[in-house]
Amino acid sequence: MRPLLFLLLFFCSLSQAAEQPLAIVIHGGAGTIDKGAMTPEREQAYRDKLRQALDAGFAVLEDGGTSLDAVTEAITLLENSPLFNAGRGAVYTYDGHHELDASIMDGRTRQAGAVAGVRRVENPIRLARLVMEQSPFVMLSGAGAEAFAESQGLRLVDNHLFDSEHRYRQLQRAKERLERQRGEDYRAAVEGLPSPLRMGTVGAVALDKFGNLAAGTSTGGMTAKRYGRIGDSPVIGAGTFADNSSCAVSATGHGEYFIRYNVAADICARVGYLGKSVVQAADEVVHRVLQRAGGTGGVIVLDAAGNFAMVFNTEGMYRASRTSAQPARVAIFE
Repeated sequence: MRPLLFLLLFFCSLSQAAEQPLAIVIHGGAGTIDKGAMTPEREQAYRDKLRQALDAGFAVLEDGGTSLDAVTEAITLLENSPLFNAGRGAVYTYDGHHELDASIMDGRTRQAGAVAGVRRVENPIRLARLVMEQSPFVMLSGAGAEAFAESQGLRLVDNHLFDSEHRYRQLQRAKERLERQRGEDYRAAVEGLPSPLRMGTVGAVALDKFGNLAAGTSTGGMTAKRYGRIGDSPVIGAGTFADNSSCAVSATGHGEYFIRYNVAADICARVGYLGKSVVQAADEVVHRVLQRAGGTGGVIVLDAAGNFAMVFNTEGMYRASRTSAQPARVAIFE
């Protein structure tokens, strides 16, 4: 009987492994995405890069890698593209520099790592993961974060690596607008900037064969930001959150609102405590709580059963999804 029992247990474990869903959802930012002004070639470039990052992350999952590995891989590819406001596509600060933020969270342990205001780290998401796994801290900033990066063997780069002509033109437009409004309320002037100048992020959520969730987010922040401004992307609970008992979230939008309303954690709380689906929870927070307060943006959400949502209250959000049950899908407009 023992050999038979062993075989039964063996095949049961194989069946359970086969039934465990795999999933990854990514975003490349939300905001005013003018379909009429986007050339077919540029739209295709966005779609191709989203698909590349999606497939790379899903390949990690198919090879037995963890959700943390998949999130890191997908976001790294997006950081390396000048198309998105993260890494090489980062916007400029008011003073003409680039300051990058990122965070990552493990849904199995609720361990998290984040970096803010780094200028010389090529892939902030990788540094955020090192903070989570190799330090006793959750968030490091500025020069201290870069010193930690060096201590972990990450090569620091020149800040000009992130320069790009189209982002520089955006900076000039933002500064001209702020200059015209000099003497007016600074807060109102900044919030009055067009959404493409205030928003832009990349992120990913993933579910692996072990049933573990992970989430990560990376950004170059807000065009013409000053005084060391930090948005929601490195703030656990605001721009990033993951917990196996509820869901994983990566957000994109006007960061100040996502911080004030604790958007990522609120969505997962509604899933975990109220039994809401990820679609219901995301819709309630993004379209009711956030939008009514004046906040714009979107979220990607994934639960441990492989259910996901991609919800936004803007004209578009660069996004893509793939699961073991559903083929790859890439979208930009509503």
